[in-house]
Amino acid sequence: MGKNSSDSGIEFKYLIVNDMDRKYGMWVNTVGYQSITPGSPYPLKDHPSSYFFNTQKGRVLREYQLVYITKGRGLFTSDSTPEKQVCCGRLMVLFPGEWYTYRPLTQTGWNEYYIGFEGPQIDTLIKDSFLNRENQILEVGLNEELVTLFNRALEVAEADKISAQQYFSGILMHMIDLILSISKNKAFEMGDIDQEIEQAKILMNENVYKTIDPEELATKLNISYSWFRKVFKDYTGYAPAKYFQELKLRKTKQLLVNTSQSIKEIAFLLDYTSTEHFYTLFKKNTGFTPTEYRNFGRESSAEETNPE
Repeated sequence: MGKNSSDSGIEFKYLIVNDMDRKYGMWVNTVGYQSITPGSPYPLKDHPSSYFFNTQKGRVLREYQLVYITKGRGLFTSDSTPEKQVCCGRLMVLFPGEWYTYRPLTQTGWNEYYIGFEGPQIDTLIKDSFLNRENQILEVGLNEELVTLFNRALEVAEADKISAQQYFSGILMHMIDLILSISKNKAFEMGDIDQEIEQAKILMNENVYKTIDPEELATKLNISYSWFRKVFKDYTGYAPAKYFQELKLRKTKQLLVNTSQSIKEIAFLLDYTSTEHFYTLFKKNTGFTPTEYRNFGRESSAEETNPE
């Protein structure tokens, strides 16, 4: 596993790919998320030399990349594409062997998700497909499912288990299918309501380690809370507070099974008011105490890894 940097706004992985992974025909080299605040330097440091990036000089990589912007705006230029503005909800498609550069605007910053990949299966898939150099900026809108796929790829990279590359391949194919479904369906056009709810869901995902007040979230989106609560529940099946609680529980389960952090540390990391509150809420919603869930999850994982 390669280098990782993780805080409230940065997470990235550079992956080691072996000969067995390459025999599969497609593999992921890197996956990451960056939240660039207005006025911050870009790109961030601590990336490997092979990924060194100077926005004035640009760069050429050997891999494909998908770069998805969920907040802010910036500029993109490549050998095939004159300078264009990239805003929230757009996805950049980068091709191997092609020069390009991109950056967020200083006054807005941006949030970006990215995944870098290569392999003969990908070459065959992309050849003559909808992903082409003539259309490197795709309008996909704010889509929580796509954000979830990026986050899932980050989780798989963090776990670093056997056959992770095969798992990545499934995630990557799902991403491409989803992007195709959105960008090529001419009848598909998300309205303002859909975009506001999708934005709210993405903000919840990106702030799962914090506490979100649904009323403050509605204010941030410039909509009334009563309307937001009703439409959000109609759209997702959950009230905003319950939806955010479910996101926290999902992250809790992942941390219990995949990390060695103590129950107290996990409760603190996820910003629960107290360890006791954390225990009570987890037991109420899952039927297990955190310790029971951790033991059960690890036993199940061990059985899958070492079947008799």
